[in-house]
Amino acid sequence: MLRHLLRLTWKRKSRNLMLSLEILLAFAIVFGIAAVGLRFWQLYREPIGFDGIDTWSVAMQFSDMPADAISPDTYDLLRRSLLELPEVRAVGFATHAPYTLSTWTTSFRSPQTGAKVDTDTIEVSDDVAAALGVHLTAGRWFDATDEGQPDLPAVLNRRMAAALFPGRQALGQRFTSAENGPPRTYRVVGLVDAFRNKGPFMTPTNFVIARFAPHTSQSRARTILVKVAPGTPRAFEEKLNRRLKAVRNDWSYEIAPLAAMRATLLKEQLVPLAVVAVIAAFMLLMVAFGLFGVLWQNTTRRIPEIGLRRALGASAGSIYRQIVFEQLLLCSLAIAAALVLLVQLPLTGALGETLNWPVFAGAALLSMAVIYLLSLACSLYPGWRASRLDPAAALHYE
Repeated sequence: MLRHLLRLTWKRKSRNLMLSLEILLAFAIVFGIAAVGLRFWQLYREPIGFDGIDTWSVAMQFSDMPADAISPDTYDLLRRSLLELPEVRAVGFATHAPYTLSTWTTSFRSPQTGAKVDTDTIEVSDDVAAALGVHLTAGRWFDATDEGQPDLPAVLNRRMAAALFPGRQALGQRFTSAENGPPRTYRVVGLVDAFRNKGPFMTPTNFVIARFAPHTSQSRARTILVKVAPGTPRAFEEKLNRRLKAVRNDWSYEIAPLAAMRATLLKEQLVPLAVVAVIAAFMLLMVAFGLFGVLWQNTTRRIPEIGLRRALGASAGSIYRQIVFEQLLLCSLAIAAALVLLVQLPLTGALGETLNWPVFAGAALLSMAVIYLLSLACSLYPGWRASRLDPAAALHYE
């Protein structure tokens, strides 16, 4: 039967061309939405390297004052003043806060391997590991023993360690900055599996976490990370702001729990996907109407043929199955053509890690299920009408 259906489909190739293109386009739309959704889900399930539970972010606004004009003693004064509050458990400083879209990119070079790697970077103080809940997989975090050492301590994520020291143990290795100006030498004191400061939907990148020491660092931290006691209410924000104002009344402070910042960022990142999904749903609805109309027209054109088959003894069930199977066969051919085109994306690496093989396979299976269900639904009624035709009336149909 399959051979017979293939022969019929080939004989009507010009008539089926537009229908096949319509199915191919619908498959590509569903595949794109499914691939983006699965990639988001894949990223969401990967670790981000910290938990941020009961951690609050305080963004310091300096007005017209340049950051490098901040006295190093100010950081010590802020830290000691905040630790006096009974709700505060730890206080750390960072050049920028997690769950924001801030990015600091720089280049590093390894004298041992010769590798030069562009990477995201953040500078944090010694207490940030406790304040943010950073998960180390090897080595240690920064501490007072690093003060005055000739090499600056650094913690690398797994990707950066592999890129900078391929095939070697990264812990204890040294690397230098590859930017303009005097070179600075760093020493790897710790490793983390991942560090994605922009949250669960951030694509994994190379990352270097460098130590921020107010008296020796060239940069200045703009964010305070405050670990508070579990269950601290949002009303603590007012008390925290008063304490900060007591230290620097000429600054303003933007205070928010990291949990709230995470929820806001996730919402902002998911809104475009939701809008595209709604548009795609309307497009699929239009495709379904078009598919149904074309199938109805094709069935009407074949009424004499169907009447002849019924007159030769074909049952209503066989007519019904023929219409449905023909549509599913045509759908399969269109999907196969679409897959041949789409598989070029992961093969050539055109979209990088965004369209990796697990995402491609999942999106392809999901899209096939949707398109097959859509085609089946659109072919059921034309098939039923064809099976109900009276043989005598069908043979005289003009």
